[in-house]
Amino acid sequence: MLSLTTIRIVGPSMEPSVRSGEWWVVRRTRSLSPGHVVTMRHPERPHLTVVKRLDHRTPEGWWVLGDNPDVSDDSRQFGSVPDDLIEGRLLFRYRPLPPVMA
Repeated sequence: MLSLTTIRIVGPSMEPSVRSGEWWVVRRTRSLSPGHVVTMRHPERPHLTVVKRLDHRTPEGWWVLGDNPDVSDDSRQFGSVPDDLIEGRLLFRYRPLPPVMA
């Protein structure tokens, strides 16, 4: 069964690909590959959901990075992320709508 949810992006760690204020549809899945943008529970603050890009797999889990390294709190600070902290994959932005081209 397809399990979808939504998330509002807060903060600049994934800019320019994912911007603060955008709303995204997220698919809850365990089928993941490097390059996917995912939602995950922060390993040091599990009450906090963050958005990061999967970089590569390690024996301990996933190495995750923000697209904006100057402001991103990611695996460079907290190391690999265990599979059970990964919640889902961003599928598409649905708000704000892209401008209509005439």
